[in-house]
Amino acid sequence: MKGLALLAIAASFAGIAAGADWRDRFVDPQDGGFDASEYLLDHRGVLPVPILITEPAIGYGGGIAAVWFSESLRDVTSRVRPGGRVIPPDILSVALAGTENGTRFGALGGRFSFDEDRWRYRGGATAMKINLDFYGIGGDDLALAYTLKGWATAHEVTRRIGASDHFLGARFLYMDLESNLRADFSGTGLTPREFAQKTTEFGVRYQFDSRDNIFFTKRGIEGALDVMVSRQSFGSDNDFETYRTHVFAYQPLGERFVGAMRIDARAARGDVPFYQLPFIDMRGVPAARYQDENTGLAEIEGRYYFTPRWIGVAFLGAGRVWGRSDSFGDAGSVVSKGAGFRYLLARRLGLAAGIDVARGPEKTAWYIQFGNAWR
Repeated sequence: MKGLALLAIAASFAGIAAGADWRDRFVDPQDGGFDASEYLLDHRGVLPVPILITEPAIGYGGGIAAVWFSESLRDVTSRVRPGGRVIPPDILSVALAGTENGTRFGALGGRFSFDEDRWRYRGGATAMKINLDFYGIGGDDLALAYTLKGWATAHEVTRRIGASDHFLGARFLYMDLESNLRADFSGTGLTPREFAQKTTEFGVRYQFDSRDNIFFTKRGIEGALDVMVSRQSFGSDNDFETYRTHVFAYQPLGERFVGAMRIDARAARGDVPFYQLPFIDMRGVPAARYQDENTGLAEIEGRYYFTPRWIGVAFLGAGRVWGRSDSFGDAGSVVSKGAGFRYLLARRLGLAAGIDVARGPEKTAWYIQFGNAWR
């Protein structure tokens, strides 16, 4: 969704260069506002897309992606029969990006639908060099700098159950990542087994998705349960399991207000590599800052539509990690709160973008958001 939303940014630059047909392609006749719907509906083939990174764990950065669409969204929607579903076009992308702290990565990925969207595939591969800090199990103040270097590939196939909004699927993940933290792991609470380099995981997914719009949802629920298993018999260095369950719910409350709620829980068991331990994933909290065998968080978000295009956003969340560091009852909560705005970039697609500013336990961070903040 982030990548697709970025198309609106690229479209705006293309529209500025177009000159003569600017008003026809980028001004909405309904309200006279800037709108990229017509451009995005008609585009097919390759489109260059900018990548913008503001994640506090790795610093500011950016890059470029090339995204290929098998057909235009207008062609796709023109084939929908009354009461039918829109089948998205097949998408391929290649990307290169980096940040100010020396993090670099390149990725190739795609998403495909088969048999009238009864089957879905998504997957890809990435080569990376990621520079992070390790704060210890539970989120102490060690702040040991380390680098993860290597590559990974992930694939997922899901099948719609009948004509419902329920999906069942299979997942595969392979990672070959080397960490230089091994040279200075005394006092971290880690064991040599937790520096495993190679991981091969197989798993299953159940998903329910009744959202009215995948880009910027106003009504509906998206939830999933994921179970992944790693075994030495699969080619892994270690035996372990990881779990995640989440629910994102959206509900209009009157004509101008939308309320949303997120519940997200993750767990890991066995000889888990330290870089695969669950962590609190929430605006205002750097990635991998708080890690343990278990994480849980709850977050609420409110949106107020000042106009159909300009939307104010406010959010509040709290998370907790426990297991090896503390019990659930003894662990402290990590609280984050903030506000932001969205602008409706493509009215006919329901695509909005903007900025969130969040205050966590240590610092204030800002994020460029395309569509829903929760993923």
